[in-house]
Amino acid sequence: MKKNNGASFWQKLRELDQVSWDNPLDKQLCQAVGDESEDEKRESDPFDYAMHEAQLDERRERLYLEERLQLGMLHAWSGRQGLRWLEIGYRVLSLLFCVAIITFLMTTVLALPPLGAENNPTNNEVSQRYIEKGVAETGSVNMVTGMILDYRAFDTFGESTVLFVAACSVLLLLKLGEHTPDAPSLSMLEAEYDDRHHEPKNDAILQMAARILVPVILLYGIYIVLGGHLGPGGGFSGGAVMGAGLILYLNAFGFEKTGRFFTYKTFRWVTFLSLMTYAGLKSYSFFMGANHLNSGISLGTPGAILSSGLILPLNICVGLIVACTMYAFYTLFRKGGM
Repeated sequence: MKKNNGASFWQKLRELDQVSWDNPLDKQLCQAVGDESEDEKRESDPFDYAMHEAQLDERRERLYLEERLQLGMLHAWSGRQGLRWLEIGYRVLSLLFCVAIITFLMTTVLALPPLGAENNPTNNEVSQRYIEKGVAETGSVNMVTGMILDYRAFDTFGESTVLFVAACSVLLLLKLGEHTPDAPSLSMLEAEYDDRHHEPKNDAILQMAARILVPVILLYGIYIVLGGHLGPGGGFSGGAVMGAGLILYLNAFGFEKTGRFFTYKTFRWVTFLSLMTYAGLKSYSFFMGANHLNSGISLGTPGAILSSGLILPLNICVGLIVACTMYAFYTLFRKGGM
């Protein structure tokens, strides 16, 4: 009844020229109204409907098998020929990349001035400026320290940051997880057992030597840091000496005694405060210098301990960062914690 009514409705519209069979929208509307529903088809001719559904199921199954076969062939091709072509492409791209880098480097080398020429960067006015006006502009008797912590202080800050990032990376890779002294984790207990098994802490000779040498080593490292603007030394070399002193104390007395004054929290705060102090001091110096303003920081008398402006506190910051990083590297590689 619905089909007849729909068909007669659209037939009347057709007769009245209200519907165009060439119009796709009118055609779709006519088919939607005139077609029978699924229930009507099933009731009108159950056998034909069942045969039609069986043919559709068979067609779906055939399409599914064909799709599975194509996917299997594609997977087999990717495992044989595809992998081979991928390896060839990888080798070709690697070769092209290496050739491009070699070409770029060789072109750069060929464009460099001849060795020993007067206009070479090694013979220009920068080194002459360091030699002639370094003491007057930086207040540092040590020309190398004045260059590193004044003229090139931004590069030194980047190097200190690289040390901190490297320590954080090693910490993420080797740290044995969160634990507390009262409730250590299983991995920490195993690491502690291995550490005590391979490195016993009852060596009387080593402990006596550490009691004598560690204070001297730490004092010498502090001397190198504080005298870096007066003579050979500075934050990097002094920090390395202090880090070596901490490592010697750890080897002699173990993590338990060393942890009384140097823990992971100590490393974190000392490194963070040193980097922030360095960044704050040099940011102020850069801002005042870029705007041609007087920073108000006296260079003092060259050769005095309290001289060279910001170089002394910057040396202290660098020394603390280097010492903490050396000790952190050693403890993490040895046991996975501090």
